Amino acid sequence: MKTNTRPWIIPACFFAVAALVNLIARATGNGPVASMVKPALLPLIALTSVAAAGGMDSKTIRLLVIAQLLGCAGDIFLIGNGTLPLACGLGCFLAGHIFYFIIFGGVSWKGLRFIQWLGILGIKAVAVAALLLGIGVKGAFLIPFAVYGMALMFLIFSGLAGVIRKTGSPSIWWPVFLGALLFAFSDSLIAVQMFHGASVLLEFMVMLTYLAAQCLLAWGAVKLSK
Repeated sequence: MKTNTRPWIIPACFFAVAALVNLIARATGNGPVASMVKPALLPLIALTSVAAAGGMDSKTIRLLVIAQLLGCAGDIFLIGNGTLPLACGLGCFLAGHIFYFIIFGGVSWKGLRFIQWLGILGIKAVAVAALLLGIGVKGAFLIPFAVYGMALMFLIFSGLAGVIRKTGSPSIWWPVFLGALLFAFSDSLIAVQMFHGASVLLEFMVMLTYLAAQCLLAWGAVKLSK
């Protein structure tokens, strides 16, 4: 009897269907359907990742699943309205980015000198400040968004460091770098909605770039685990 050599295909198909339903609902302004499907998206990416990696024997995959489940929790919190759900969702995603940084930064940043760390921190701080000023983030949201933005920048620079330093295969680091950039773009659109008003197009773009980011980061982690 022939066995399935690509067990990730089944959960990937379920994810593709769920993602398509969610994106169509976003595009048509059907919030209830989008919210109903949203909690299933990250668990399906996690199942696909585990299947593609051949199980959870690798520490990288275990950390990846934790990051993905934190993303799922963040998705659920952001379904609600108000400051508290936003703060909880932001906290979950921040924790998820820390795990992503442990996965990728632990490899791509290894061996950097203190002066290089200092230079990168300076560049990141300037980039985050410019982004927050450009979006118009202010008031009580400024510090939490700045901390969150710095965490995202760590992830972006993890992918970029892997590309520049040629740490292993390019098939690992280009997806990580692009995924982190898309994550930052998606979250920037959320901030734009908060301070400048929401729209159906923005909602669609937030979800499209977010799902693409999570898939690319999962791809990079699975490749790294092998």
